[in-house]
Amino acid sequence: MVLALSALCMAGAASAQERWYPSKYGASDTLGAVGNLSPEGVKRAAALVKTGKVYALGIPTGPDSAVYGDRSYKAEIIVTPPAGQPPLGANKATAFDEKVTTSMGIGTQMDGLGHLGIDHRYYNGLTRDELNTPQGFKTLELSNVPPIVTRGVVIDMLKYFGKPMTAGQAFNRTEIQAAMRAQKVTISKGDVVLFHTGWMAAKMNSDRKAFQETTPGIGEDGAIWLADQGVVAIGADTITLEHIPFADPNRPFVVHQTLLAKKGVHILENVNVGLLAADGVSEFLFVLGQPRFVGTVQVVINPIAIQ
Repeated sequence: MVLALSALCMAGAASAQERWYPSKYGASDTLGAVGNLSPEGVKRAAALVKTGKVYALGIPTGPDSAVYGDRSYKAEIIVTPPAGQPPLGANKATAFDEKVTTSMGIGTQMDGLGHLGIDHRYYNGLTRDELNTPQGFKTLELSNVPPIVTRGVVIDMLKYFGKPMTAGQAFNRTEIQAAMRAQKVTISKGDVVLFHTGWMAAKMNSDRKAFQETTPGIGEDGAIWLADQGVVAIGADTITLEHIPFADPNRPFVVHQTLLAKKGVHILENVNVGLLAADGVSEFLFVLGQPRFVGTVQVVINPIAIQ
């Protein structure tokens, strides 16, 4: 009888653990933690501007960008008028346009809530067939996400550890909280949190293979803790945010699953956080108006920090 009750309790606990939807933001919600943004938060963040210095946190995106997997970028120039035809009109007008063929997950990027799922279910339990329709990707597409204007926080893990970070090195709530105490900075609901690991500066140009295939980064426990603080997005100066090699090779991209699918927290990758860290900036006004490409699960971005 005791064994039977124990088995039932364990089954119940497992079942409860698996029920990661509906979202705490509501069963019909499609924006996740972005719902924690507020006009009051914008005003508080604006009050952080002291010097007016502006930081572009995006890196250039092009054919030589460091990429995860086989993503690529190609730009083609369209000349008007075509070769062999005269300029337009008496004023001899000529022009250049372009055609860009690219993955949206290249360069500095934002991962939408429909990017990583669990057994073909995504944020709020939406299924593959509900999202990927004959009319295109729906519901969780990034064109629906409003501008993100809020308080940004940099947590300098490179400074905390005091030595170069290594491939696969993870940091979780214990290390994150200790680094925050050292910086005398806190995290609030509605914030965007960026991690400085130094990996971009150390590897992106000097060891492209290492930068693309391995990285230090946040672990599952750290992701859960940050998401539970109500942060809107989490980013880093790495290509995947989470650490690779993974803690458990049989559980790849568990941080992406945790943040995007379970918690509704957007992910920012390849963010040039080193600029802020070099100036000792811990908090700032964060501004992101991502391109509103319809049907996208990721998008190239250039976040702005104002200090």
